Amino acid sequence: MISEKLRQGRRRWIKKTGRRVLHITDRFIARQSLIGDSPVFNKSVFPWTADFETNWESIRKELDEVLKDTDSLPSFHDISPDQKRISKGDNWKTFIFYGLGHRVDGNCERCPETVKMLERCADLQNAWFSILKPGYRIPPHKGPTNGIVRIHLGLIIPEQRDQCWIRVHDQILHWEEGKCIVFDDSYEHEVQNNTDQRRVVLFFDVIRPMRTPGRLLNRVALALLKKTAYFRDARKNMEQWESTRRRVS
Repeated sequence: MISEKLRQGRRRWIKKTGRRVLHITDRFIARQSLIGDSPVFNKSVFPWTADFETNWESIRKELDEVLKDTDSLPSFHDISPDQKRISKGDNWKTFIFYGLGHRVDGNCERCPETVKMLERCADLQNAWFSILKPGYRIPPHKGPTNGIVRIHLGLIIPEQRDQCWIRVHDQILHWEEGKCIVFDDSYEHEVQNNTDQRRVVLFFDVIRPMRTPGRLLNRVALALLKKTAYFRDARKNMEQWESTRRRVS
């Protein structure tokens, strides 16, 4: 009991200290950015997003197969316990391909066309199908670092698009099937699906293009992040889920 309290206290201290360090590095990284420093980017900053849009139906077909067994998929907080504030119940499901560079082999094998596209992205960090139930709201939150840039490719979008949106800082964005949006998740953002249909996107992160000093600092920051419980717990849970799925199948 005491050891568990000490572990939790140490974890909270590391997270708090880590946020302070990342806040300092974020200011430097913003100045080093080769694509500017804004909440939302024109997708042309990554010309290869056009390939995802051209081939989105192939990705959608693989998603449709995954969704035949949605109940077995883990919720976001089942993989990353630090997300319990924003992920409740079974409202936000995930099907993970990569987590901070770690490849989930079983999931990748099930979706070869999707993975083929993802592997063309330089400096890919995270990638998964993000599955949001009807009526669910992800409250305002911020990502840990601006050293990565997030892309969403719309795959299943409710017919009432105006009632399903993401706010990034002061901008409201609506997904569209077969189209990408690009943003910096270190800005405050929230999601609302005020419809009776689910929303699914291919959610993936790449390292922000930067000048050499920024790249070097970002590399160190991400290496340190991978040593924290934030990443280690998520990786352990990913491996346990994959092991369980293989035994069942």
